[in-house]
Amino acid sequence: MAYPDRRPWRYGYRRRGRHNDGVRPAVSSRDRRRRESAADLAFALVLLPLVLLATRLAGHVRPDATRVDGTALALVTVAVLALAARRLVPRATLAVVTAAVSAYLVLGYPYGPVLLAVLVAVGTVAVRLPLRPAALAAAAALVVLLAHLVWSRGERPGWFGVLPGSAWVVVPFALGVAVRANRESVERTRTEQARRQADEERLRIAQEVHDVVGHGLAAISMQADIALHLMPRQPEQAVTALTAISRTSREALDELRVTLGAVRRGAEREPVPGLARLDALVGRLAGAGLRVELRVTGEPADLPPPVDLAAYRVAQEALTNVLRHAGVDRAAVTVRHAPGEVSVEVTDAGTGGEGGAGHGLAGMRERVAALGGELAAGPLPGGGFRVYARLPVEPAR
Repeated sequence: MAYPDRRPWRYGYRRRGRHNDGVRPAVSSRDRRRRESAADLAFALVLLPLVLLATRLAGHVRPDATRVDGTALALVTVAVLALAARRLVPRATLAVVTAAVSAYLVLGYPYGPVLLAVLVAVGTVAVRLPLRPAALAAAAALVVLLAHLVWSRGERPGWFGVLPGSAWVVVPFALGVAVRANRESVERTRTEQARRQADEERLRIAQEVHDVVGHGLAAISMQADIALHLMPRQPEQAVTALTAISRTSREALDELRVTLGAVRRGAEREPVPGLARLDALVGRLAGAGLRVELRVTGEPADLPPPVDLAAYRVAQEALTNVLRHAGVDRAAVTVRHAPGEVSVEVTDAGTGGEGGAGHGLAGMRERVAALGGELAAGPLPGGGFRVYARLPVEPAR
């Protein structure tokens, strides 16, 4: 029974863009720094008028503090504008902010929004730097900021102000460390996932190459033996065998090119082999001296590409093992379509035994198990060997 032909668009492969393989180009560190600097500058310019206005209001609320004058506003401006470089040079930014805010507090100006600059600078240091240098920078900033508790021109809260004063450094530092730890955890998870996917892809490609090359070489070896045997007495038959070798090698190379092309291009791929190619496989094996009876039962369905490929590879590998090890010239392949599943059975009456037919069985089992299916292989009671694979129509997720 003929299977419907497959087309790339049936598999959902789409071109993601002209001259694009579907992978986003990496963003250079220079571009990233430029964007971060622009964002930090915009943040500082937006924050500055708000902090200046709130500082003037704080002066009216705290009449006992030093009156807000030009010096106070200048110190506030320096502290806030320093945030424009907070991600570019976080330690230098924290040093400038700490110096400006400490001078503001020592001069006795009222507590107010200027402390937001400290909060942002400390948090940035905790996020951008490793824990040890970040902790040292934050501790130094805390010591300098607490100096106003002792040397202040206005009212001195003394040691009673240590706890609330420390909160402006300790809280953003703890939050920054938590953010950094979370980012590192996400990055580790992403790296491990990428490595795992790469390992799985390498295993998949190794299985594909094994199936393609192994089958092709087995067929070529058998055809070469036939040609050598016929050359002295029936040269015309030897030419037929050599022609089959040429055809088999070209087909194997074409299939290998499709497999390797799928590695190079993650977006648009050529159709992968499937059950629709069983007739061609049977024809190649006939040229190698193995006659295969192909039976298909049930209504052929549109199989998902991974299932279609796995079913084809099971049949291909099992028939290749028959060709190599069974010592017979006949085999049978039965494909059964049923609701929700498809099965492939390959049998022969040879004497290869489990050891010979076991070549490639591990790869077949891994391929089938990855899709939620089952594979059984073993000798038949009356002699010969049987490979049976059952695959769900929907791949296991």
